[in-house]
Amino acid sequence: MSNLTERLKWLAAPLLIFAIQFSLFRAPIGVVINGAVLGLITALVALAMFLIYRSNRVLNFAQGEFGLIPAVLSVMLIVESGWPWLLALLVGAVASILLGGATEFLIIRRFFRAPRLILTVATLGLAQILAFNAFRMPLWWNARVTSQRIDSPLNWVWDVGPVRLSADHLLVLIIVPLVLLAIGALLRYTNLGIAVRAAAELPDRAVSLGIPVKSVHTLIWGIAGLLAFLALFLRAGVIGLPVGGSLGFGLLLRALAALMIGRLNHLPTILVSSIALGILQQGINWNQDNSFLGDAFMAAVIIAALVLRRDRKQRGEMTNESLSLIGDVRRLPAVLNNLWEVRILKFLAITGSIGLSFWLPRVLETQDVLRLSYLYLYVIVLLSLVVLTGWAGQLSLGHIAFLTVGSVLGAYFTQEMGFDLLLAVPIAGLGGAIASLFVGLPALRLRGLYLAVTSLAFAVATTSYLLNPRFFSWIPQGRIERQPLLGRIDWSTSFAMYHVSLIALILVFFAISGIRNSRTGRVLLAMRDNEAAVAAYGVSPTKAKLVAFAISGFFASTAGALVVHHQQALVVETNNHWQSIDLFVAAVAGGIGSVIGAVLGALYYWGGVWWLPGNWRLLVLGGGVLGVLLILPGGMASGLYQIRDAAAKKLALHHDIDAPGFTSDSHEEKSQ
Repeated sequence: MSNLTERLKWLAAPLLIFAIQFSLFRAPIGVVINGAVLGLITALVALAMFLIYRSNRVLNFAQGEFGLIPAVLSVMLIVESGWPWLLALLVGAVASILLGGATEFLIIRRFFRAPRLILTVATLGLAQILAFNAFRMPLWWNARVTSQRIDSPLNWVWDVGPVRLSADHLLVLIIVPLVLLAIGALLRYTNLGIAVRAAAELPDRAVSLGIPVKSVHTLIWGIAGLLAFLALFLRAGVIGLPVGGSLGFGLLLRALAALMIGRLNHLPTILVSSIALGILQQGINWNQDNSFLGDAFMAAVIIAALVLRRDRKQRGEMTNESLSLIGDVRRLPAVLNNLWEVRILKFLAITGSIGLSFWLPRVLETQDVLRLSYLYLYVIVLLSLVVLTGWAGQLSLGHIAFLTVGSVLGAYFTQEMGFDLLLAVPIAGLGGAIASLFVGLPALRLRGLYLAVTSLAFAVATTSYLLNPRFFSWIPQGRIERQPLLGRIDWSTSFAMYHVSLIALILVFFAISGIRNSRTGRVLLAMRDNEAAVAAYGVSPTKAKLVAFAISGFFASTAGALVVHHQQALVVETNNHWQSIDLFVAAVAGGIGSVIGAVLGALYYWGGVWWLPGNWRLLVLGGGVLGVLLILPGGMASGLYQIRDAAAKKLALHHDIDAPGFTSDSHEEKSQ
């Protein structure tokens, strides 16, 4: 009886989801069937992510884009070239296998020995590159479409209540279960399944036993590409495919939710949960006139599944890795810092940068002044990521949530409460610091990849529901007026807004520098590299983590309070979720361990948004972060620091100074 209970435990979460849908979001049977169809499509993507996780121990955030390129190819062959449906399906299937295998061989394999968190960041950049190519593919046919639906060769149609089901729905109900059973049998009863498990658990031991681990990984990525393609090709028949458009966030979110429910290791739970979540999503959409509430529910499922985890073994997976290899900056020793040449150069660099910043708006057009002031505010957001991820080693993909908290509170206190901006901004920052603790508290149990997924889910829940003006009337809507500072200083012009943003950035720069040079900064850096050693010295890692989240949330929210006044509107958009990921990718590309890296990352991201045509920014941003991880692990800023270190070494040798880490080799050669 106890064995039966253990075997049936995996049904608890899916049954709970079904119960929530039936009790709160009851829908006609046709809607339920449509939800099951979309759930099966989600199951294919979740299965693909599961396979890659089991083989490489990484969540592939580019999984949807792997299927998008061959799916767009097949759809365009059918629509534009008139190919038969079955032939286009076969071509797309072959292309997806080749794409998955080639990606593993050419890119993923380069990170074979890298920490899994770094490989996770690489998949974020890879998603950008694949999305760019998918967007450009319709141009091969000179086609300009944003969405395309294809019909299967069968013309059957059924009206089930208010929903019209077609043969495309039937194909999903038949094909997907067969594919799932085939993959399950492959993993359970074949030598390949044994090899996958061995390569995932102990790759070095598997190699010693003669298992070709890298070849197994290539094959798994090929299979994962095929599954993603089938999911999106079948989706094209049911609801259409975003040819030349955005794939959307909902599919990834549902797949992540199913994976978290199944704890990344129990395939039946993952697959059944995918179906349950698809039905829940359709039930919510049937009862609501937008998709925001559905996304919020998916985010709540992810948070609950992760926070309520009880198995210590699974919770400990991939939690001992840090991001110390990304953006780590070596500080100049005091003996070099005290040289008069170094002091003069620092003084000139700081005063020159500030002076140039105050002079620029006098020669720029109004549009460029507004862009530059907007850029300054997002530099503050990236600086908050420097504190949390670059220094404390806490991976966060949800910083857009803290930005939203600051925007809402800043607008509320100035517009509804009549507070002066100088008072509203720090209050909004405190609100962000408090909100950050809701992510920081789970961070006491979850680290690394799991914390990243939790923070992303928190951002989705915040922007989709908790602070969405569609659901709460107290949140300000309409135009956000810039009330005079201190009741007398007018800052309504773009010129004045620029100076407010610049002064805010300068203050944050000095605050961040002060924190970095304080005991708090040293503790955060030490905790990032070796948490156990920090605890051995009597410092509480729990307190240090919460402090890091509070500082980061404070700065991100102060930026949000200024952003909403800069834009003079509070807008909640569906692409905020992707922007949260993009900001993290930009921070890594710039150099997430340094202040200069935050500036370069913001320039890199917004420069692409403003000055690159169409979706070219995706190629530049994704290619940039991959290039950084492969060639310049410290980010673009590390290139500048390498130049600085070379100059510092020459300066030390010129003054015959022994600077540890800079001149030790040269002094050893002289002594020999």
